[in-house]
Amino acid sequence: MIGVLTDTTASIPEKLARQLDIEIVPYYVHRGLETLRDMVDVKPREFARWLVQATRLPTTSNPSPGDYMIGLKRLTEQAKEIVALTMTSKGSGAYQSCLAAVDLFKIQCPEVRVEVVDTLQVAMSHGWAAIEAARAALAGLSLDGVVQRAREVAQKGMMLQTADTLRYLYMGGRIGRAKHLVASLLNIKPLIGMQDGVIVALGTARSRRKAYRRMVELMQQQAGENTRIKIAFMHVAALEHVEKLQPLVTARFECTETIVTELSPALAVHSGPGTVGVSFFPT
Repeated sequence: MIGVLTDTTASIPEKLARQLDIEIVPYYVHRGLETLRDMVDVKPREFARWLVQATRLPTTSNPSPGDYMIGLKRLTEQAKEIVALTMTSKGSGAYQSCLAAVDLFKIQCPEVRVEVVDTLQVAMSHGWAAIEAARAALAGLSLDGVVQRAREVAQKGMMLQTADTLRYLYMGGRIGRAKHLVASLLNIKPLIGMQDGVIVALGTARSRRKAYRRMVELMQQQAGENTRIKIAFMHVAALEHVEKLQPLVTARFECTETIVTELSPALAVHSGPGTVGVSFFPT
């Protein structure tokens, strides 16, 4: 059996991760003197409620090599080959931390083969790669086949996101080349995405409705209208807004699988309450 390991920023629904036997390693959220394990000690809804009132933005940190070691060893109880997937190495130290863990793990468990995949993605674009890797493993593909499937999905994936403000992303230092949008007026909704593993600006809109329409246009430019896609709708305490975006997408694409999920607190720190986004790939 081939095991699949990833981390909480993939924002995979917990029930689905359990069904697919995906081992999830937590990021950390540092809130004052508290160090909280993402999706373990702090959950999305309670964290979003707290974040609205926060006077100082929490910080986050990626799993340590020791954290990855724990996950890898847990998987060896049932797997002799493992694929580990991380979010973009250009936005986090998780990839390097995972590599360091694998180097040590190979010394302790030389009979177990481990491949590490830098998805160059974030949120459910990272999550889809892990989900499809796990499905490939369950379907009986070889380790190389599982890795190939993970890379293929990550490469095809696209993430689009809008929020009420870029304040959280800017304060957290994760805004990359979208810095020039920080001064946008409050009623302007920024659109951001990923390009070559880095968060980039994709424009602005003057209302949520217009932002959602622009997101669909960008999806069509990427994949083509009426394309078959698998899509995840992501949000931070904004399910009611997902319900407004979803019909605009389903009217233009054949959605063969749809997931609605909350971004993990480690990501919500940087995007803030009110965030709505999509991660999809053509099938």
